[in-house]
Amino acid sequence: MTTPQRPRPRLYLVTPPLGETQAFAAEVAAALDAGDVAALLLRLQAADERTLTNRAKTLAPLVQRRDVALILDGEPQIAVRAGADGAHLRGVAALAEAIGTLKPERIAGVGALRSRHDAMLAAETGADYLMFGEIDRSGTRLPFPAVIERLTWWSELFEPPCVGYAASLDEVAAIADTGADFVALGEWIWTQTPGPAAAIEQAARRIAEALASSGPA
Repeated sequence: MTTPQRPRPRLYLVTPPLGETQAFAAEVAAALDAGDVAALLLRLQAADERTLTNRAKTLAPLVQRRDVALILDGEPQIAVRAGADGAHLRGVAALAEAIGTLKPERIAGVGALRSRHDAMLAAETGADYLMFGEIDRSGTRLPFPAVIERLTWWSELFEPPCVGYAASLDEVAAIADTGADFVALGEWIWTQTPGPAAAIEQAARRIAEALASSGPA
């Protein structure tokens, strides 16, 4: 009997904080066409609600017609108004506050989880996915070995999907090897030479190589 192979994690792209989203549309399209992308986390620069809504609406059709989920960083009300697929919240309290606005029609994802206890609380609150390893607004994150430990623990014991945040291309393979459902590629991909599409292709190769070397789950 053939042992089933471990499922390949899909990609989850993170944008830099954007002002004029129309100017970013061509880069987004090229990135989404470069690999198996499940979701795009759209981060927007601070503005009034109408401006934020219009910025999200600019990219929503481009993203969604590729069967990619458009997730807003925070802003659950804007996600609803703009027709986005969901919002990414920071911490259990923000998730609990937004869950009624988003569910059941939209995705409620969560990151900035400080402990295992927070992660379990987020799942109990109804998170559709949990992200580990993201860089916070002050530019810091958990040490990478701790991120790997947290992803491995979660993927082995719990049902809700988990996302591992790769702060560089060098972190992609290790995250894929944990059993994470998604690998998030941070805003670094948009500044890579010769461009984000090439970075995404390289990430996909590293995921495939990691799974091939680790063998069946």
